[in-house]
Amino acid sequence: MRPVAIFRFSPTEGPGHFGEWLDRHGVPRQLVALDQGEAVPDDARAFAGIGMMGGPMSANDDLAWNAPLLSLLRQAVADDIPVIGHCLGGQLFAKALGASVSPTAIPEIGWGEVTVPDRAASAWFGGRDVFTTFQWHYDIFALPPGAARVLTNAFNPQQGYALGKHLGFQCHIEMTREMVETWTRGGAGELPSQSNGATQSRDDIFRDLDARLAALSEVADDVYARWATGFVR
Repeated sequence: MRPVAIFRFSPTEGPGHFGEWLDRHGVPRQLVALDQGEAVPDDARAFAGIGMMGGPMSANDDLAWNAPLLSLLRQAVADDIPVIGHCLGGQLFAKALGASVSPTAIPEIGWGEVTVPDRAASAWFGGRDVFTTFQWHYDIFALPPGAARVLTNAFNPQQGYALGKHLGFQCHIEMTREMVETWTRGGAGELPSQSNGATQSRDDIFRDLDARLAALSEVADDVYARWATGFVR
């Protein structure tokens, strides 16, 4: 089987639970560490699927890897190779599909509820119609042409979209305890002393952390299992 390509944009935002799921199911994976200057592969057909993680930059930043990655994503869609993007990855994929990415009026940091808008979308989430996920973003994507909204919330309505076998998320379903600890340590200056609207304090982020992560990982397992049915072998 061909590997799943995992694009990393920051050393603190690696594969997380996504990589753990692939390993647990015997799916080979190839990390493309763009944060270390690795080149974007030029042929999407070398991979069974393409996954993209988060990062602190904007999808609109003029970075050396941006244009070739967007081109690779468009090629993957044309060749029916499944793509999944988490947060920045979802923004980049939306941009590759022709949607805009722009600053949001309501940044989200910490735990928050998202809603699945209809029965068709709930198939991606094991039949769930609502769950609690993790957020850390200042930009938001518009819904790409032809895509269906699969997640929404009261702060930023575009939380997830599907285009056939492809998925893009604004939220982070791939979280692990290590990632939460690293992000809150490195981004301590972004956290309020008391939770305020869509932005949580460190104390509230860590409240019931292991139980929240376990529940989110169950959601992610269902998402990844359905997404993997589209692999090109």
